[in-house]
Amino acid sequence: MKPIEKPHNPNFSSGPCAKRPGYDVTKLRIETLGRSHRSSVGKQALRQVCARTAEILQLPKDYRVGVVPASDTGAVELIMWSVLGERPVDVFAWESFGKDWVTDITQQLQLKSVESHLASYGELPDMNRCNPVNDTVFTWNGTTSGVRVPNADWISDDRTGLTICDATSAVFAMQLPWQKLDAVTYSWQKVLGGEGAHGMLILSPRAVERLERYTPPWPLPKIFRLMKGGSLNEGIFQGATINTPSMLCVADYLDALDWVERLGGVEATIKKSEENLRVVESFVNQRPWINFLARVSDQRSNTSVCLTLDTDPLKVSEITKLLADEGVAYDIGAYRDAPAGLRIWCGATVAQSDLEALMPWIEWAFDTVNK
Repeated sequence: MKPIEKPHNPNFSSGPCAKRPGYDVTKLRIETLGRSHRSSVGKQALRQVCARTAEILQLPKDYRVGVVPASDTGAVELIMWSVLGERPVDVFAWESFGKDWVTDITQQLQLKSVESHLASYGELPDMNRCNPVNDTVFTWNGTTSGVRVPNADWISDDRTGLTICDATSAVFAMQLPWQKLDAVTYSWQKVLGGEGAHGMLILSPRAVERLERYTPPWPLPKIFRLMKGGSLNEGIFQGATINTPSMLCVADYLDALDWVERLGGVEATIKKSEENLRVVESFVNQRPWINFLARVSDQRSNTSVCLTLDTDPLKVSEITKLLADEGVAYDIGAYRDAPAGLRIWCGATVAQSDLEALMPWIEWAFDTVNK
């Protein structure tokens, strides 16, 4: 039978992601709008972005946080262009964005000493092949495949290379071992449901030391330049951004951080994401026609949950269209390069009750198109 109850918020996109429950754009603190980001109020807001991020994520005291251009993609490319080339590189990829970093390293930077460790959608490469002497580039959570690394045991505490981690769909939803990560990137529009176009860059002292000691042989565009006069431009990590940010997006991000604090901090947002995953797991475990793309349970993402259906790709498209037409679920089709299926965002801004309401609709849609 066709379900009656619908999700209160049908937005299950994996980016930009759903706004937090109770979000109200009219409640944003907008005293910075129309003001220069270099003004006292602008600088103060951007300093808060850096300082409060470090506090809520419980970063080591000597780690730096900065706002950089061009979302997570810009942040990843900025740090790769700035520090790679001194050592051989291990790059791990098992979905589209990780493979983009392989392309950047091998074809754009044209580095020669590169080991690319690849796996198909739904699988994870052998992370133990990481050489602690090399620089290492990897995603923590494969947004387009629903596969995450379960831990960082494969990263040596005695490494001499840097670890560069694209964590855009993992930060605020998964426990990250900060002491093993030297450069971490993410964007606001994922787990916090923020706005796009801005990236976040977190650096360890080891990454800073590399920046100040090593100069790459290629030219760096202005938006990639972290150095000033031979030293790290500390202003970037104190609210003096490289280029002009949207102060409305900044206000939106600070509102999201307020919400995280009210929930109880990053432990609470991690818990919400894990509980949301359990809703989907319970549904999938009771039905033979739907499966996780990630077959190994501890490698399953608790944010970008990817599912396969026992039907042909055209019918999968019919299912996603039917759910959208019913106003039940928007933007849940698999990523264009991934196997046909569903991709449901389960990050902390998604209400558990909405996921519980969605599950019967998925079954109804599957039965409807497969009559």
